[in-house]
Amino acid sequence: MVDAADLETNLMGFLQRSFSFDRTATVDGREYVVFARTETESEAKFRPKVVHLRLVVPLDWVVYDVAADLFAIGRDGVRPGPRAGGTAAEAAATAREFTEQGVAWRRDPFPDGGFVYLPRELAEALSAPAARAALGTAPS
Repeated sequence: MVDAADLETNLMGFLQRSFSFDRTATVDGREYVVFARTETESEAKFRPKVVHLRLVVPLDWVVYDVAADLFAIGRDGVRPGPRAGGTAAEAAATAREFTEQGVAWRRDPFPDGGFVYLPRELAEALSAPAARAALGTAPS
């Protein structure tokens, strides 16, 4: 299992993007890691908006992928699931439900235009107001 020092110095590879460590939180007795990324929506727009992305992963799913030199998601805590090929797409263009690294995910929007990515099997529990407040993913 990774520790706090590892989390602070490495990036999580998700949807062909790099996410930085934001925080850890305990929800219903389980430890979660929140990774964050800030990007600009489509550069083709005259005034693109800044988009804040959050990725919530159970701590025991975070593994270090030596070959990629990034964290990856390994539900079994040992090896990363398959990674999709291709290039990163605009966050708003990502389907609401999709599979990444062998895990089903749900993307929920924030009123400010940002998004949070939650494992689909845990999404309902992590969407509760108290969980969102603990994770720092409450809509602003």
